[in-house]
Amino acid sequence: MIRRTLLTLAAATLALAACGQGADEAADANGPLIVGATAVPHAEILEHIKPLLAAEGVEIEIKVFNDYVQPNTQLAERRLDANYFQTKPYLDEFNASRGSGLVTVAGVHVEPLGAYSRRFKSLAELPQGADVAVPNDASSIGRSLILLQKAGLIRLKDPANPLQSLRDIVENPKDLRFRELESATLPRVLDQVDMAVINTNYALDAGLKPRTDALTLEGADSPYVNYLVARPDNRADPRIVALAAMLRSQAVKDFIARKYDGAVIPAA
Repeated sequence: MIRRTLLTLAAATLALAACGQGADEAADANGPLIVGATAVPHAEILEHIKPLLAAEGVEIEIKVFNDYVQPNTQLAERRLDANYFQTKPYLDEFNASRGSGLVTVAGVHVEPLGAYSRRFKSLAELPQGADVAVPNDASSIGRSLILLQKAGLIRLKDPANPLQSLRDIVENPKDLRFRELESATLPRVLDQVDMAVINTNYALDAGLKPRTDALTLEGADSPYVNYLVARPDNRADPRIVALAAMLRSQAVKDFIARKYDGAVIPAA
């Protein structure tokens, strides 16, 4: 059943690509498909489907990264065939700032963003002037500030804008003091600050349990879907189409539900 589904989706996507993207060139079909990912949950999900794809004749090689810049840089430089780690707002900001033209292929899952503390058990306990660490990339800090506004800690000038910055805070009743840090370092500074807003992949990698450890957490309705991403020239490669179909399959949805207990949610 999976084989028929993958082949059908691949054929349909290739037909559409032939009509709308005649100038695109398919990537070299020889050798494994090299996919960049952050460790948790992306690389874990890819490892789970690796044998399933191999049974369909699609070999993948997983390259694990601990940051958000290199997976896109290496994809743009053709050192990767695809990557799987990011939301569309992050990709849009990266493309705009780097002049790259990377494209989304399929939305796979949502990782609800959370705020964590080793010092306090609730948001109400946060003192005046509390130190709060947030991610320093444009899309993640905007997402973090929206989360804190929904929690009642701050008020933003334009709550609908996904690219908020600290300058957009118009009310800060607790006089929270914000520190912008690299996303990957946030779990490591949790003992040094009063609270940190942490991306779920890094929270899981650090042994945190979002559903029980987070003081506040995005809901299942979060628009920040994590995507499989490729280049315009290889998005219709049948191996990438097959990978996208597998990542969207019921088998992967069941694996996510079983392994991550609500910390990772399959995309609609």
